[in-house]
Formats: sequence, C-alpha cells, structure tokens
Amino acid sequence: MARRQLEVSNEVAAELAGSRDAALRTLEEQLDCEVFLRGNIVTLDGEAEAVQAGATVIRELSAMVERGHDIGPATVEAVARVLESNESPSKVLEDVVWRHRNLRVAPKSVNQKKYVDAIKRSTVTFGVGPAGTGKTFLAMAMATAALSRREVNRIILTRPAVEAGERLGFLPGDLMAKVDPYLRPLFDALNDMMDPEKVATHLEKGVIEVAPLAFMRGRTLNDSFVILDEAQNTTPEQMKMFLTRLGFGSRMVVTGDVTQVDLPRDQKSGLIVVNDILKSVEGIEFVRFGGDDVVRHKLVQRIVEAYDQHAADQPSGLRPARRTA
Repeated sequence: MARRQLEVSNEVAAELAGSRDAALRTLEEQLDCEVFLRGNIVTLDGEAEAVQAGATVIRELSAMVERGHDIGPATVEAVARVLESNESPSKVLEDVVWRHRNLRVAPKSVNQKKYVDAIKRSTVTFGVGPAGTGKTFLAMAMATAALSRREVNRIILTRPAVEAGERLGFLPGDLMAKVDPYLRPLFDALNDMMDPEKVATHLEKGVIEVAPLAFMRGRTLNDSFVILDEAQNTTPEQMKMFLTRLGFGSRMVVTGDVTQVDLPRDQKSGLIVVNDILKSVEGIEFVRFGGDDVVRHKLVQRIVEAYDQHAADQPSGLRPARRTA
C-alpha cells in the first residue's frame, strides 16, 4: 500500500468537493484507490501504481481548473480515460467544436478526438461504433459550427426509415408523420445545438433539412454538410446512392453501429460492405469506436461490454449474425 498527498488551490479543492463530493467519488471509482480531501490537501491511499495514476489525474484536473474549466464526474472520467491512452488530456478535451449557452461540445475520448480531426480534414468520414459514443452528436456539432462560420450554406440530416419491430403503415398520419419517429433523434440533437426558434427558422427556409434517406435520390448536394445517421440500416445500393449525392463544397459524415442492423437477415448492410469498397480511397476516413468510448451513463458501457462478451462466448455456429435494439 502507498500514500501520497497533494496540495491543490482553493479553486481546485472547491471543484473536487463539488456537489456531495461527486468528483471525489468518481476519482475513487476510476483509480481503484481511496481519495480524501481535507482543506487543500488531497490524500491518495492504495496500490502504488493506482496512487501514481491518481496523482497524474489530480495534476491534470488542476491544470484544467486553472484554464477555466469546471470539474465534474464526467470530466474526471474523461481525463482518466485519455491518460490511459497515453495522450494529453488538454489536447483532446479542450478541442471545443461548438458552444451554445451552457453547452460546450468537445471530444471526451481519444477516438472522439480522432473523429473530430477526421471530419475537419476529410470530405467523407465514417464513424462506426456502439450507442453512446457521440458519433451523431459530435457530427451535429461540427455541422452547426460549419454553418455558423459560413463554410457551408446548409445542413442536411438523413437516416433510413427502417422498421425495428413496427411497421410504417400502421403508424398514424401522412408520410412525414409516419417517418417522424425515425427522424426525431436528429431534431432533438439540433435543439441541443441552437435555440428552437432558430431551428424552426432554418427548417422553414431550407437552411436545415431533415428527411428520410429515400428523399435524397436524384439530388446533388452542393455546399452542404450532410449527415447520414443509422447507416447500418442502409442496403449497399442505398449507401452508394447516398455517397454519390456529394456535390462541390460539401462534406459528409456517415454514422452507424454494425451490431444493430434492423434489415431482413438475408439483406447485407451497406455500412458493412462500404468498408471493403472504400477503405483505401483518398479523402475518405473510417473511425471506429469501442465500449471504452461510451460517454453515456456508465451502465451503458457495461451493457455494451456484456453483449460483446456474450457474443464472443457463443459457439461460432450459434452466434447471431447481428444484434438489434
């Protein structure tokens, strides 16, 4: 067992104490050692390796507070996660891509940072990984930022309207009412990025367009930031159709999770096929996320890991071809 004591500033001590010592409790969970705060002294008790790691996290958190950051449980988790990857937390976590009121959107993992960098430099970026890894949210933030800087003239958001246990024909209303449940997550993300009144104005003027993938056929999308969400539910033909809509001055981001395919079992996913076809094409990048990149509730990360382990434990002949949710 080892013990180490670190003196921190009043500001850092206040941030670590926070609401009901939430940041301190998160530190203990992340570091596998006991953490105590008395006045301006942080005491770490545990195995020597855990104590050393804890001291590094405390120093990084202190530096972030000095640069004006608030420290909460999510920040503690993000710093610990980045340090485990031998990367600089400041380089990863301070690359703010969008701000709106109290919202500050920045990468929270090394792979998220790679994803943001890929979107900045590539014309087409694929973000592939499990739920909760920030694929769509970060892409939406990048699109909103590009629109605000007038790098593009419009944002186009689309996803395939594929049934997952329900049938479109049984839903009430006209066509747009029927597809609304499939597009609702995109509207929710939009309303996080800007004021609802501004979203409504942009939608009315066509500056922002949210539509099912089928509505993209036959179009050429110039000067646009285009996001295809839930791309695992496209067929190879639909994926080709979408990618060939790319026009001058445009960028595309394609997101999806190949373990949550809702297509009929005899139908291949366009997101799986496209990797083999385009992986060596210049101007296109693939970024893959794993369970460690899940930034939702910690239980979501454990659920993803448990499903992956269960699939790995199945005899090869009994493994499901895909998982739905």
